[in-house]
Amino acid sequence: MEDELITRARDGDPDAWRDLYESLTGRLLVWLESRPSGDVLTAPDDLVAETWLVAARSIADFEGDRDAFAGWLFGIARNHVRAARRRTLRRATAPVEPATLATVIPLRPPTEPGFAEEVSGADWTRRALLSLPAREREVLTCTEVAGLSNQQTAVALGMTPTAVRVARHRGLSRLRRTLPVAGLTAPR
Repeated sequence: MEDELITRARDGDPDAWRDLYESLTGRLLVWLESRPSGDVLTAPDDLVAETWLVAARSIADFEGDRDAFAGWLFGIARNHVRAARRRTLRRATAPVEPATLATVIPLRPPTEPGFAEEVSGADWTRRALLSLPAREREVLTCTEVAGLSNQQTAVALGMTPTAVRVARHRGLSRLRRTLPVAGLTAPR
């Protein structure tokens, strides 16, 4: 089912595009910041701009309502992140090997002295998410960080809604089990 806002955007109404942009860009940027592209030359802001450009070019092919548009938009962004990773592998511009990222940025409890000066709550969250398997991390980033619904997350990640629910449940359970055991609590 298509809604009036999408129809107006398809017809080139700048107010409709502004409404879509304002309602989705913040979440899209947060999501892209949590998904490192591996390319030090590509900032999340650049990926957001590229995503909106593709959306504007491809809106004629889109069918659905505003919620489906969010999943479609995040799917476009996911493809841009993948392309950035492929570029990085070809150019080898990564300053740190991905396998050593966890050792370079250790997950430490925020209660240790000097922690606040070293890492913000957002950094701590990124580190906690790094402890999860990739699929669970991606799902939790979409649902809990970016605020997407299970359906929007399924579209964005190319998964079924059931797979999203399962990965979300497993990821949250894993975090509940591992973080308290290690004496970790989220920053307030």
